[in-house]
Amino acid sequence: MAYEDLGQGVYHIDTQYIRPGMASLYCVVHNDEVAIIETGTAYSLQYVEAFLNELSLTVEQVKYVIPTHVHLDHAGGAGIMMHNFPVAQLVIHPRGARHMIDPKKLVAAAEAVYGEETFRNLYGEILPIDSSRVISAEHETSIKLNDREFIIVDTPGHAYHHFCVVDEFSKGIFTGDTFGLSYPDILFRNQRFIIPTSTPTQFNPDALHQSIDLLMSYQPTQMYLTHFNRLSDPASLVDQHHEWIDKFVGLAEEIQPKDDDGLTKMKRGMGEMLQESFDLSDEIISGQLAMDIDLNSKGLVYWYQTRDVN
Repeated sequence: MAYEDLGQGVYHIDTQYIRPGMASLYCVVHNDEVAIIETGTAYSLQYVEAFLNELSLTVEQVKYVIPTHVHLDHAGGAGIMMHNFPVAQLVIHPRGARHMIDPKKLVAAAEAVYGEETFRNLYGEILPIDSSRVISAEHETSIKLNDREFIIVDTPGHAYHHFCVVDEFSKGIFTGDTFGLSYPDILFRNQRFIIPTSTPTQFNPDALHQSIDLLMSYQPTQMYLTHFNRLSDPASLVDQHHEWIDKFVGLAEEIQPKDDDGLTKMKRGMGEMLQESFDLSDEIISGQLAMDIDLNSKGLVYWYQTRDVN
């Protein structure tokens, strides 16, 4: 079983979503209780079960399943994990709870984008979750893994149904998509860098700036990113993150995308900006980062076209 011990009871698992190195989930083990933060897809269950077996933990020791938001690379495995971990409670943002209890609309929307076959290949079966096992976590909700406290903080900007999980024990925060994307194998001058997540349809740059500042107010020494793995010394990168949110917004305002041609220009412009700023190869832009560039560009187009009505 491939997992990484990050110390202080935090374990990293690659969900193998799309490709290795794309999406993470985390298992926190504390005094024989387990919290799973992010779930990946339904196919991620096998990796979590193998992890539990390897550490001689039982399914009954899983106390919480905690997706940061209901996008399916983060919450697609929630239903099947709740089915297989019989005493666990799901902790979810109030705006996302209904989609976990009854995922029909979530599934229908994703199938409309991908088609039924591709959707099943990517995400597997999305199971409903009994409402009695769902904790709808408002801002600053406190939950405990024995004596280890997690603080749930509302962090809109990427999505209005997004929260982050502050773990004072490790001085870390499980950030979902709020602290952006940073792939450990793509470096600039031997350092990691952050790409904001402006994916459709709820990108809000002002809210995202505020959410990032909120996270930094907890003075974290590490961020546990979903895309991808632990990021140390976030204080050294937070200004760069803010700067690139503004650069993405500026690109949209310059292009003024109104149609498919505008989207094409957004993708090209974003790729060129990233390539020039971080000295990236054509292969990384057209390969490893292509999906992120596509989704971010679509989100910026949607934001630009709807910003006056939101």
